[in-house]
Amino acid sequence: MILTVGGMETTQVTDNIWMFRFPVGQAYALRLPDGWALVDTGLPGYDRQILDALRDLGAAPGDLREILLTHSHLDHTGSAAPLAAATGARVLAGTADADVIRGTAPEPPPALLDWEIPIHAAVHEQISDIPPAPPCPVDRELADGDTLDWGERARVLHVPGHTAGGIALHLPDSGVLFTGDTIANVPHVMLGVFNTDRPQAVASFHRQAALDVETACFGHGEPLLTGAGDALRAAGKELR
Repeated sequence: MILTVGGMETTQVTDNIWMFRFPVGQAYALRLPDGWALVDTGLPGYDRQILDALRDLGAAPGDLREILLTHSHLDHTGSAAPLAAATGARVLAGTADADVIRGTAPEPPPALLDWEIPIHAAVHEQISDIPPAPPCPVDRELADGDTLDWGERARVLHVPGHTAGGIALHLPDSGVLFTGDTIANVPHVMLGVFNTDRPQAVASFHRQAALDVETACFGHGEPLLTGAGDALRAAGKELR
């Protein structure tokens, strides 16, 4: 179901998950038993719209408990710092990306394939007027196998390749997977683009495809509401 909340186009993915759309990329809001969580925060400058959207969904600013960042790229971390400051939410990220998010280490450049070069240039042109993401404190560094208590067990997977510290989040009880940018659905299920290490990214794709999931939420592209595991495995057969 596509809605407009807080002035943003929003898709309801499940009874407790909503996707917020930005000019590049997307983020997800999850309703928890004792508040709300975000998976990624979109580009810089969208913190007010995200708070407005959460309010329209029934959340007060103090209800945002945690912000999980799947990786360090601008279109995922951009609004994290002001959101954390406004709400007191804890920020969680993979260990190897944490210092980039904090602003104390540079962002490693992608190893672009020839066909990715014009796409990368077009994306950067699209966001050329957007300021850099402000440094954001990371309250908890996440490693493979860590779990979060979000009303159900949420398991962290270290999925390097797009960035060194990329993470995915698997909710096994509800069959939901948040892939970050390791997997995309543009215009079909595929390996995410602009990777720092393609072999690692391919291995991370296959690891996620092996999971028993019904719903997949991507950093780019429409969520798969049903049959996600089968779709990921089918796409993986074509991936080398």
